[in-house]
Amino acid sequence: MRILAINSGSSTLKFDYFHFSDKPNGIDRRIAHGIAAGIGVGGAISFTSSADVQIIKKLKLIDHSDATQKVLSLMAQHGITTTSKLSAIGHRVVHGGDRFTEPTLIDNDVLKAIEDVSALAPLHNEPSLITIKAMRKVKPAIPMVAVFDTAFHRSLPERAWRYAIPQELADKHGIRRYGFHGLAHRYMSERYAAIAGAPASSLKLITLQLGNGCSAAAIEGGCPIDTSMGFTPLEGLVMGTRSGDIDPSLVNYIARCEKISGDQVEDLLNKKSGLLGLSGKWRDMRELLKAEKTGDAGAALAIDIFCYHARKYIGSYLAALGGADAIIFGGGIGENAPSVRTRILSGMDWCGLKLDEKRNEAAVAAEGCISADGSDIEAYVIPVDEASIIAHDTMACLKR
Repeated sequence: MRILAINSGSSTLKFDYFHFSDKPNGIDRRIAHGIAAGIGVGGAISFTSSADVQIIKKLKLIDHSDATQKVLSLMAQHGITTTSKLSAIGHRVVHGGDRFTEPTLIDNDVLKAIEDVSALAPLHNEPSLITIKAMRKVKPAIPMVAVFDTAFHRSLPERAWRYAIPQELADKHGIRRYGFHGLAHRYMSERYAAIAGAPASSLKLITLQLGNGCSAAAIEGGCPIDTSMGFTPLEGLVMGTRSGDIDPSLVNYIARCEKISGDQVEDLLNKKSGLLGLSGKWRDMRELLKAEKTGDAGAALAIDIFCYHARKYIGSYLAALGGADAIIFGGGIGENAPSVRTRILSGMDWCGLKLDEKRNEAAVAAEGCISADGSDIEAYVIPVDEASIIAHDTMACLKR
């Protein structure tokens, strides 16, 4: 079975092509992978295949529909995704609402249901919907599956997912903490179990997905018992442009003071806050770290608040779990910024975690243990592979 895994971001489209053998001892492999970046603001497609074909092509990508067509055309040129070979296409969808708790075969009814909850994740669901529609137009005969980020968090106990508002109101409007980055947290937890050679059912883990979007999860027995994101991806940790946790009263206060609408305040909290709002200049941690070295006070403050909030969530999850076997870092910042990991984890000897600075510095875009030998709690960097989760879930859905 050959499966194309698609992960649509606000201005990107990641694609990975897998071959899964039908034979008992057959070899599964990734045939090709790449990304269409700068959608709507320029554009380039980078593409690598297992046959050592490497292409970087700069071209205008008008929107996700245009990017989809150009990605498929490029892959077809190299004999990758002809209809006779392609078995299915799996799409990551961020918000599945109350309805979708497992990978689901896409039809018109499913598309409509995804559209209905898109207001809760406008930066995420809309690009996925555009991409799915474009794929269905170009490849109408190929089955497609939606794999939902929210599905992993459906095991949250009620004490973690329910907000302290009138239950009748919450139930009427589907207001609850859904959680996001489910594919990433699931991958980190499953991969750590494999590394540790222990059943997931025996482990207590804290996973940190740190990138432009950030979230933390407390995972016990392979299932999350708490997570930082909530009704939308705005809640929780400080992020690239999102505020994370704030006093809800600020929305009306800012609206009154600035004479703007609630929608405009929500847009400000999603797109102009977080690291960007704190520093006044940058949302990219790489740029912030460079600026901090030159003495930029705004950059230093943004990094300090970012790390403090991550550290605070770790502490709360250690309490919720009653301790942990490991703390795991993933995502662009989590995988590539040793100094950020140091600030988050330093001085945690009190809970049995001691960082090994040499291991930490060496673990850049690479899997590895970053805690010292003998630590009661291990720390790991595990580069996240959401595409493999999408592909495996797509295959499992088609076999149900």
